[in-house]
Amino acid sequence: FPTRRSSDLVTSDLPTAFARRAQAGEQFDILISGSSAVNEWIKAERLVAETRKDIARSGIGVGVRSGARKPDISTVDAFKRALLDAKSIAYLRVGSGIYIAGLIERLGIADAIKSKVTRPETDVVSELVAKGEVELGLVVSTQILTTAGVDFVGPLPREIQSYVMFTAGVSANAKAPEAARQLIRFLTSPKAISVIKTQGMEPAQ
Repeated sequence: FPTRRSSDLVTSDLPTAFARRAQAGEQFDILISGSSAVNEWIKAERLVAETRKDIARSGIGVGVRSGARKPDISTVDAFKRALLDAKSIAYLRVGSGIYIAGLIERLGIADAIKSKVTRPETDVVSELVAKGEVELGLVVSTQILTTAGVDFVGPLPREIQSYVMFTAGVSANAKAPEAARQLIRFLTSPKAISVIKTQGMEPAQ
């Protein structure tokens, strides 16, 4: 998570936004993002390769506004029907949204639901659901479980599930590199793992 200022030490965003900020010269100590993004930053020498560490993974789930009816998504066919029956759907343009877009194509319903799909550029899928602007939100389960006003319907069926691995790395220009390394060690400790599980994620193996 790149840092902004002393009063705002941790920020959350999508990989593309992090990249823009780094290219603009913004200082940061540690990045925790999808593993592919971290690998790219290592290749670009923005992160110290030896500090790369997988932290946790999160599967993709479905969320609805708190109190709303929860559709059946227990099987692939049921999930497909839930999408077809929904009045509106949201999933990202990047990250998990790339997988979801491909999945919808494979299910053969892309054209049928195209007119009711919203694909935000920023990580606001669950917020749109909480506001009632979107009926179904498809995003990593941890975002659904940590957003007020959203109920977790459940994970995608096992046969079509996909996971986002969150990986950490220390900035090559970190102002506090040892503190960043200590944070990574803490995030893989038993104490942190118990919290990770409550947030809908699984510790990295």
